[in-house]
Amino acid sequence: MGFKIKVLKRMVHQDLIDEYSGTDISAPCPHFTEGQEFTVERGRRPAEFCDAAWNDIHKVFLTLRSGGSFAEWMKDPNTAITCCTDGYRMVVFELRRTDDA
Repeated sequence: MGFKIKVLKRMVHQDLIDEYSGTDISAPCPHFTEGQEFTVERGRRPAEFCDAAWNDIHKVFLTLRSGGSFAEWMKDPNTAITCCTDGYRMVVFELRRTDDA
């Protein structure tokens, strides 16, 4: 069983940045680009994947890895949609369980 991570969307919540942040961070997350894909090997974070984002999505990865699914919300039980918890510059990911070894 293998796993792929795909970057679906990067968002900037400028209203929250303007109200709460003391720095200029109005650009989307610099670690990812939409459409970018990663392969998870041996259950480990891909080397070029952001540590903070991996920590945020890891629990969803573990659910899929252990055979679980999010069937209540997902059409495909091998897929989950999740995101990093950066409230200013959120990144949305698709995690997919594959037949790859």
